[in-house]
Amino acid sequence: MRPDGPVARRVPRLLRPYAVWTPHAVVLFAALIALLIGLADFGSVLALAPAAVIACTLLRPVLAWWLSIAELTVLGLLSSGSPYGAFTLGGSALTAHVVVVTVVAARTRPRTALWMWLLSAAGAMATGIVIDYDAATGPVLVLMAVLLLVVAVVQVRAAARHEVAAQQSVTAVERDRRTLLEERTTIARELHDVVAHHMSVVAIQAEAAPYRVQDPPPELEQAFVTIRENAVAALTELRRVLGVVRAEDYQAPDAPQPTLADLEGLMNNVREAGLTVDRTVTGAVRVLPQGVELSAYRIVQEALSNALRHAPGSTARVEIGYVLGGLGLRVVNTAARGLVKPSPGAGHGLTGMRERVAMLSGEMTTGPTGDGGYEVAAFLPVPAAGTEQAGAAE
Repeated sequence: MRPDGPVARRVPRLLRPYAVWTPHAVVLFAALIALLIGLADFGSVLALAPAAVIACTLLRPVLAWWLSIAELTVLGLLSSGSPYGAFTLGGSALTAHVVVVTVVAARTRPRTALWMWLLSAAGAMATGIVIDYDAATGPVLVLMAVLLLVVAVVQVRAAARHEVAAQQSVTAVERDRRTLLEERTTIARELHDVVAHHMSVVAIQAEAAPYRVQDPPPELEQAFVTIRENAVAALTELRRVLGVVRAEDYQAPDAPQPTLADLEGLMNNVREAGLTVDRTVTGAVRVLPQGVELSAYRIVQEALSNALRHAPGSTARVEIGYVLGGLGLRVVNTAARGLVKPSPGAGHGLTGMRERVAMLSGEMTTGPTGDGGYEVAAFLPVPAAGTEQAGAAE
């Protein structure tokens, strides 16, 4: 038995290592019962045979079944002329055979249990032709059929439960993978829109720059030509690489991508939906790279959406901290209140937020709060201006 099974969980902790041997103890107890019945039937060393066959199921279950068939035949022949019939419902041989068949059926497949019952019935009929046995063999076969049916039903149900659990695990993995791919596709599209816009601006400005200078030197004109060519080449390569993630019917948004400056409109929409939300901004507000602004906006948007769905009637607080090395975000909501039941979720929103934070090499923590609410905290690093210029120069 498993250490975490239904039996082991209900015994004291000190006895759990020994609880796994419960089936063995049950089988040995059945062997003891068969031994006592055999002593009452035979009163000789023959009483050990049924008990030994039952104990053999712990090592070689199929061999134990064949030994039980042979035992029934031998003991039947030996007792055919005695007043102690081996083929009685209370006989040790029949008792041992019923136990052996049940144990073997539990350790093998249901099809094996069917074959064992058919061969047992055939053996009983063949023995009845040779020996004048008691009529109790029929009820024993019925009892065996019932026990084998119960064991088969338990096995089929356990197999079905295991298959359902495995399928649910596979489904959950596939769902997470699909959510991750969808979120990456969305991020790639937004990244394409952001980078393509800036590269297009660079190309246009590089093309127009020589006309803003009177009599520019040839070196300067060639430098601007090179800048424009590199920008166009980079834009073409970006569209070629990221274009594979676009759906055929995807249309680039006409409006610019949202930034942290648009949070007030987002919170107004959330307030109209019934969520009380406040915002706190600390640090010197400054313009961040558009990728960071977009990811921060999406994280706050998803966190507030989760609060609406999973904690109706709660209040939320959005904290934004501008620090020297990046941007800190914290969205915390209280527990659900009111009569509206929370909507269950599969964690797809959290997966998307983690993907955005990982894309920017940031850190993110989520979890319940002490008052029954939920907290989402993230830090998005932003390199200093000098670092960015050094990287561009390289």
